[in-house]
Amino acid sequence: MRTRPNIVGGAVAALWLGIILIPILLMLRAAFDTQAGYAENGPLAWPSTLTLENFVTAIEGGFLRNLANSAIITAGTVALVLLVVPPLSFAIVRSTSRTVANAFRLMLLGLAIPAQVVVVPVSYLIIQLGLNNSLVGVILPTTAFAIPVCTLVLTGAMRNIGDELYEAMAIDGASTMRIFTRMVLPLSKGGIATVIVFSALQAWNGFLLPLVLARSPEVTVATVALNQFRGQYSVNVPGLMAAVVLTIIPILVVYLFARRALVAGVMGLGGK
Repeated sequence: MRTRPNIVGGAVAALWLGIILIPILLMLRAAFDTQAGYAENGPLAWPSTLTLENFVTAIEGGFLRNLANSAIITAGTVALVLLVVPPLSFAIVRSTSRTVANAFRLMLLGLAIPAQVVVVPVSYLIIQLGLNNSLVGVILPTTAFAIPVCTLVLTGAMRNIGDELYEAMAIDGASTMRIFTRMVLPLSKGGIATVIVFSALQAWNGFLLPLVLARSPEVTVATVALNQFRGQYSVNVPGLMAAVVLTIIPILVVYLFARRALVAGVMGLGGK
């Protein structure tokens, strides 16, 4: 059967793509321009000279250390989320206990609580634990804020696994741990990829918690360090855009590796 092309849908998609690409192109244009050329020609003109000076300035200013701090926080957050969320989601899906169901509903209340509301008590708790101005002190609350959404996503993916598969594994004499590791995790790879990308984005793009909990220069993350390109009376826009490009590249690589499983998880396919 021949299908008609969706001209309206294609036009809307092209328009949306243009809206997305314009800021990206302007960012790249500024990142490879000199500060004097950007001030003279403005943000829309093509740069008269392409240069890597802005990237060198960002790297020499210690921005690589800030990127490394962000990478450590992201890796630690993703590791803790993967340690907690898959078994937690499996217990929620397979348990018939009312206590587990009520605990899940209570945990989902965390979705309605923004970080700005609890940043003061969280900061006090981190200080009392002696983790202030440390990467661990940022990883723990970042993970706590990511767990409710990640659990909700992975629970939805695990619910797509049919009961007949559980019954077949049980008839073969598989234990609960074997069912979880050999069947549930492989069939939930789409949801797990979604969880990885979401928690990585939350940690990598985090600003408020690192700003409050990691104020020492040694533990400053990339999102907070972007402020160093702002002077008292002006902003080094090309240098700032170069630093933003350096910040985007790592998380873009994560997305490229997980994009297929991520799309499957978002569509509710559960990786099947």
